[in-house]
Amino acid sequence: MPTVLIIDDNPSIAIALDVLLSLHDIQSVSAQSPEQGLMVLQNQAIDLVIQDMNFTEDTTSGEEGVALFKKIRAQHPDLPVILLTAWTHLDAAVDLIKAGAADYLAKPWNDQRVVATVKNLIELGQVNRALQHRVQRERKQKRELETKYDLRDYVWQDAATERVLGMACQVAKSDVSILITGPNGAGKERIAEIIQANSKVKDGPFVVLNCGAIPSELIEAELFGADAGAYTGATKAREGKFEAADGGTLFLDEIGNLPQAGQVKLLRVLETGRFERLGSNKERQVKVRVLSATNADLASMIKAGAFREDLFYRLNVIQLNLPALADRPDDILPIAMAFLEEGKSLSTGAQACLLAHSWPGNVRELKNVMQRACLLSAKDEIQIADLGLPMTAVVTQTNDVESDKETIEQALLKAKGVVAQAASELGLSRQALYRRMERLGITR
Repeated sequence: MPTVLIIDDNPSIAIALDVLLSLHDIQSVSAQSPEQGLMVLQNQAIDLVIQDMNFTEDTTSGEEGVALFKKIRAQHPDLPVILLTAWTHLDAAVDLIKAGAADYLAKPWNDQRVVATVKNLIELGQVNRALQHRVQRERKQKRELETKYDLRDYVWQDAATERVLGMACQVAKSDVSILITGPNGAGKERIAEIIQANSKVKDGPFVVLNCGAIPSELIEAELFGADAGAYTGATKAREGKFEAADGGTLFLDEIGNLPQAGQVKLLRVLETGRFERLGSNKERQVKVRVLSATNADLASMIKAGAFREDLFYRLNVIQLNLPALADRPDDILPIAMAFLEEGKSLSTGAQACLLAHSWPGNVRELKNVMQRACLLSAKDEIQIADLGLPMTAVVTQTNDVESDKETIEQALLKAKGVVAQAASELGLSRQALYRRMERLGITR
């Protein structure tokens, strides 16, 4: 059962509120002075505070309430506080709302409104505490990952990315083949680097081959090497990627582009560790950890006969799926800031615009946007226009702000400037409405 602390020098006030709240399964404890109230907060779990603004007889300035609120906020920054006030010192209550108080109740109060306000704030506090616990847990897990593994200075914040990283590090020391899936530009090669850095062969070479960037007639030579005269232009023997990766890791990106003949030879190497260079009968032996990646639907390619099913299962002992950047939005701003030049920063509008963009090119696109913005921005703070993003994202962000401002102004007009009434109409707390008004430059 939630508990409310009532700090008021008038016992009848505490009794009345206690009876009212108890009818709604909310228990209360009371204190008749700021000192007693602060002591209760030290010794007991409290979900919400209702505090008076004056505690000394014949005092109406509200200064005692201001001092008490500041002490509560300093010791318990996340605890919601409702101010119990008379209209004579309403201005002091409004100032405290701006400073972080949850709400104020005017004497005499409306019972229905008191209960609704208390219930809403307690529920919000419970949600916030759950969120804080989740954030703390995720931060702890992030620190554990960073401490336990070599993450190659990888930047992330999103829980979806953390799950991929955690699994990648967990399977890194095994010898099994790993298939990394995800869209182009999402950062699959960076995940492969992390696997290599935490593997048994971390001191060996890390060799990369993009199967989609090599003509199909040359890809076998790239993989397995070739003797002189093996094909037109092969004037001397050349080492392939498997030989170069011996004792380390070979990362095959865009594996779906590997032609059928190359698939057959790759399967044999994975099964036996043996292969021949093109134009050679000499069998060679290597020990290589193979990681592969694709943005293609290999299952559909198998059905179409374009990719060997037996090779797929050999490559896909463990599969890691790296989501698109749009599906891990908490990564966007940390990655963007990592790409900023020293001394540069992002304006609030630019940050909002980055979050509004769909990022079809994923991390690769974000990197290009930030590099361009740093080059083109004449100021230290990068603005929306410097990003060069499609105007749809900019217009959407601008329209959202304009719409928000217009809605708030209309609510204030309807409420004849009474912020409490406008906030209720908008479904906001006074504190949240004051913050939005200040951000949008709205005056009462």
